[in-house]
This record gives sequence, structure tokens and C-alpha cells, in this order.
Amino acid sequence: MNDVYTQSVELHRKNKGKLGVQSIVEVKDRASLSLVYTPGVAQVCREIARDKNESFELTLRGRSVAVVSDGSAVLGLGNIGAEAAMPVMEGKALLFKQFGGVDAVPLCIDLHTADEIVNFVKAIAPSFGGINLEDITSPLCIEVEDRLQDIGIPVVHDDQHGTAITVSAALMNGAKVVGKKYEDLKVVISGAGSAGLAIAQMLLSLDRKGGELLYKDDPCKVRDVIILDSKGIITKESDSWKGKFASLTNIEEKHGDLAEAMKGADAFIGVSKGGLVTAEMVSTMATDAIVIAMANPDPEILPDEAKKGGARIVGTGRSDFNNQINNSLVFPGLFRGLLDSHATKISVGIKQAARDALAGFLTPTEDKILPSMFDPGQADVIAKAVAEQVKKEGLART
Repeated sequence: MNDVYTQSVELHRKNKGKLGVQSIVEVKDRASLSLVYTPGVAQVCREIARDKNESFELTLRGRSVAVVSDGSAVLGLGNIGAEAAMPVMEGKALLFKQFGGVDAVPLCIDLHTADEIVNFVKAIAPSFGGINLEDITSPLCIEVEDRLQDIGIPVVHDDQHGTAITVSAALMNGAKVVGKKYEDLKVVISGAGSAGLAIAQMLLSLDRKGGELLYKDDPCKVRDVIILDSKGIITKESDSWKGKFASLTNIEEKHGDLAEAMKGADAFIGVSKGGLVTAEMVSTMATDAIVIAMANPDPEILPDEAKKGGARIVGTGRSDFNNQINNSLVFPGLFRGLLDSHATKISVGIKQAARDALAGFLTPTEDKILPSMFDPGQADVIAKAVAEQVKKEGLART
């Protein structure tokens, strides 16, 4: 067993997880007890009963997010169940707090239909200022998220949109480094699950409304995208959301496998499984190619092999290589901004604002096209941009 795995198990066993509950008010005598509990707290309850929006100001709701998962698509481990998903959701909550100052509660649930999950989230919404959906299998996660967009607080499936924001920011900066225009890029996406489709949605500036895809005003979108699933390039006849995306992508109407799709492409994005791409396949791409291979723990191609094939910039989802492309760069600042601005929902414009803030945080280089989570102020910049966009679009609570 890899040493990092052994150490991680030991750490979790020693601490019984990674989270705890800590009071922010000291109760040291009867007077302070009467303020935090009975009788004083009764007046706080009356204030909220009079105006439910006061719950955001008088309780932890205004600074809290629920991290909700059914454990059906955890990392690269698959459907491992709610209990086994808890370590990941705890880790997510820890990153929320450390990097965004957001209090997050992991809620792993043994519910697996759209109706069950939607009803659960609606039921807990009065306790939180936002909902982070996590590690729910595709296409179930797409339906669940879409049905929860009008519950009065932002609901974001991070595997979709956190990933899409991060990848699009990386591609924007990668294009700058190699001297290409983002708007001219031809991009291949390996993986037609929720992450791959959300990335395509972001790259082409698409919105989902009522089961349909619509173009949004945004000058910053790539020229074309080709999406592949395990059977090859998706077509208009593909199932569910794949067919809808196929009608708006692949303008050259290519057919075939991944090797065929990569010929002449400016960028490859992998959200599928390890080992799918060879150096020879990379060599058929356009000059100064960008390869972002995000399968975990093993990427679609290792950086040295991609470089051997002629890639100019290579990123992965791993922290032990240069150019880690991970949604942890986005979600702490994104939700901080949503909470600070009293947002009622998220929009394409808000995602674009987060993308632009992340990409603009630094001057990119071949070995660092995006900032690190540990770069001071990175989450703050995203939070500010998100809050400003919420105000601009009139999506704040009144």
C-alpha cells in the first residue's frame, strides 16, 4: 500500500475523522446561559418567526453550507455508499473552512433517486445558506441540481461546475502562455459524464433551462468542442444530455474514437479514466498543445509522456505534479461570495465571474497556469468577484 494511504488511515483513526464542533460563544455563568439558551433565545426565535430571512443573520445559517452526497460516485472509487463517502465529505468541509471561512456540514445520505434527494435537500434548506452537491452519479446529479435551482439558496454540484470553472480558467491561461486565442481553440473532452458535460457547457457559454441548452452572451468561448464517452465521439442520437450537447458541438462532424478526435486539436481535457492517451496520440494534436488529464488517481496520460508527444502545457488533478487542476481552487471562494452576497441561486454569469477571477489572479507560466490553494488571497478574489456578480444580476435576497 502506498505510504500516503497508510498515513491517511492512521491520521483518520487517531482523530476519528477531521471535523468537530466548536462554540463561538462562551457560557461561563447563568447570565450568559440565559442569553444563548432559555429564556433569552425565545426572543431570537420570535424574530425569525416574524421574518424567516432573519435566520441568516441570527443563526449559523448565513455562514453555513451542507455538503450532500449519496456516495454513488466517489472520486475514482465508484458507488461505495454513504458511509464510505464520509471521509471525502469531511475533507471537503475542512477545505471550506480553512480556505473560505465557510462552516460546512457533511451529510451522506442513503437515498438514490432524484425525488428522494431533491426532497431531502428541500427539507434541510432552512438550516443552510447554500448546498454543495457532491459525488452523485451522472446523469442523476444533473436532474437533481436542475430541480433545486429555485429553493431560495444556491445549490451547486461541485463535480460539475467547480470542475468546469477551474478547467476553463486553466485553458484561458494556457492559451495565453502558448500564444493562442481562447476563442480559436478546438478542444477534445474525454468523458461525457456530469463533469465533461459541464466543462463543455462552460467552454461554449451554455445554460440549461427546462431540459434544453441555450447560448448565453459571453465573448469568451472556444471555437469548438468534441465530447467522447466510452463508445467514442458522442452524436445527436446519444442518450439523455449527451445528445443535446452533440447538437451544439463537433462542428466538423467527426466520427470515431479518441485518437481520431485528438487529431489537430489544440487542447485535450480528460475527465474519464487513466491510461487512455498515448504520446503518439498527443503528437497528432496541433502545435503547442495543451493537455489537462484529470482522471484520479492515474491521469489519462502522465506529464512526461504528454511532453514526449509534444504537449507544451500539461496539467493533472494531482498535487505531486505541476499544474494541479482541481475544483478545490474554486469552491471555497465561490461559496464565500454566494453567502456574503446573500445569493438565492447561482447563474452562468456568476460561474464566469469566478472563472475570470481565478484566471486573472496570476500571470501564468508553463509550469503554473493557475494559482495554488496556498497562494494567499486567492479565495478572497473569487469571493469578491462572485459577490459583485450576484449584486449585478439582482440575485440577492431582499
